[in-house]
Amino acid sequence: MKRLFALVAAVAVSVVLGGCAVTVGPVTGLAYTNAKYPWSATGSPKEPTRVGRATVRSFFGAIATGDASIQTAAQNGGITEIHHIDYEAQNIAGVVADFTVVVYGN
Repeated sequence: MKRLFALVAAVAVSVVLGGCAVTVGPVTGLAYTNAKYPWSATGSPKEPTRVGRATVRSFFGAIATGDASIQTAAQNGGITEIHHIDYEAQNIAGVVADFTVVVYGN
């Protein structure tokens, strides 16, 4: 009986915390999310040779900090011509959530 109570309590806590630090994406896991999604593409015919990333991090959905702009991601990768953009979402039990913009280009 104690194990059942502990399991129910753990699930309840996960559900409550899962709504706190929310990640953006078509698929979100209750206890854990680590997924990559497409964002946009350009008509650039050149194959991308560089990758830049920019991330925003949230704690319990109460505090969020960072710069996940496309411009910052491109600057971080030394990119002046964007080929395509993806994003990644990671959420660990609603406690910590990351949203990362990934820019590919030259």
